[in-house]
Amino acid sequence: MAVVDRLNPIIELLRHSPGRVNKVFIQKEGGPGRLAEVVREARAHSVPFVFVPRNVLDRMSRHHQGALAETAAKEYASVEDILAGSKNPFVVLLDGIEDPQNLGAIIRSAEGAGADGIILPERRSAGLTETVETVSAGALARLKVARATNLVPVIEDLKGRGLRVVGAEASGDVRWHELDFTSPVALVLGSEGRGLRPLVRRSCDSVVFIPLAGAVNSLNVAAAAAVLFFEVVRQRK
Repeated sequence: MAVVDRLNPIIELLRHSPGRVNKVFIQKEGGPGRLAEVVREARAHSVPFVFVPRNVLDRMSRHHQGALAETAAKEYASVEDILAGSKNPFVVLLDGIEDPQNLGAIIRSAEGAGADGIILPERRSAGLTETVETVSAGALARLKVARATNLVPVIEDLKGRGLRVVGAEASGDVRWHELDFTSPVALVLGSEGRGLRPLVRRSCDSVVFIPLAGAVNSLNVAAAAAVLFFEVVRQRK
């Protein structure tokens, strides 16, 4: 994880390159007056931030000034960037994937399947860390990744643009291959443990499942993602 531990560079990053910041950590015991400026800039540019005990920051850097910025392996795009120029959009939304190994694997599969981009929530999600970049095997450099404060308004916006929004969960209603993926589509995958959050699930037009023949009752989210992504490829080819 790459971190910036001095206040002036953190503030400059937030002002001029907020898309390069995964998250800001701020000591909750208070500190230099400019910490309030860090909070203001993070809020203004929708960059996630958390307050943590000083000893947490001490473990991350011995030279911090009360805040640390975790920087992304690449700059985040916008939802508009992802959709721009796509005649038949194929978008992926990830509702709380917190394991960087899974995120990296999903990015690799999504790029290989020709997805236009991935949208992550700002909170309760792995960021674009060095681990994600490594596991993606170079796909992160080629695939646009955006983040959103709340996925539900993004889903509603995508539906308004003509995309069919399809969630995936073991308790889904339709087998994964029974839907038509040849038209504009957004696939939504839930977190490793909880699946789709209820409000996100209700916002989907359909929820599909992948039936299993063995004793386990669900696939790893990265494996399920690959099955779904290449069903889109199969149908569109």
